Amino acid sequence: MTAPATGEVWLLRHGETPWSLDGRHTGRTDVRLTPRGERQATALGQRIAGRSFAAVWTSPLARAFDTCAIAGFGDVAEVLPDLQEWDYGDYEGRTTADIRQERPGWSIWEDGAPGGERPEDVAGRAERAIARVGAAGGDVALFAHGHLLRVLAARWLGWPASAGGALALDTASVCVLAVDRGRPVVRHWNEVCHLDGER
Repeated sequence: MTAPATGEVWLLRHGETPWSLDGRHTGRTDVRLTPRGERQATALGQRIAGRSFAAVWTSPLARAFDTCAIAGFGDVAEVLPDLQEWDYGDYEGRTTADIRQERPGWSIWEDGAPGGERPEDVAGRAERAIARVGAAGGDVALFAHGHLLRVLAARWLGWPASAGGALALDTASVCVLAVDRGRPVVRHWNEVCHLDGER
């Protein structure tokens, strides 16, 4: 996939949740932010305060939508269902270590989730979001989830969805994608300096 000629794309991961803290796969379960996750969302808002976006899109799931609202963009954000997290199906709420006890060597990036999505399914949703970015006509902010945003960045660069596995992403982090001389690039990745003691 070729990234569209556009402004910057700001990828903004939601703040901490009880399940992200425990390393549990959190797909469609609508868990809320922890108090620290709310403070992270406030810090994220301070980091991007004053920026003007042609469009702000958020996952409909509460942890992303609430992060968007706390960060100060709730009034202008549009819910975009394609930004929902990976559907982990039968592995929802479980940790990788737990899953590997019954399925050694399992990787969400290569194997997907039984009863849920495969990497190519998530890539398709990411590509639809990228297509919308191209039509926005300026900088865009996307409030979403760790695995979905990693796949979106991989597809932006023309890499397979599985390459997202190499792109670690912390809660309430800031990433910026762009196009430089016609080539899709990563301008910033996993920036967390705005969180100070809230990591």
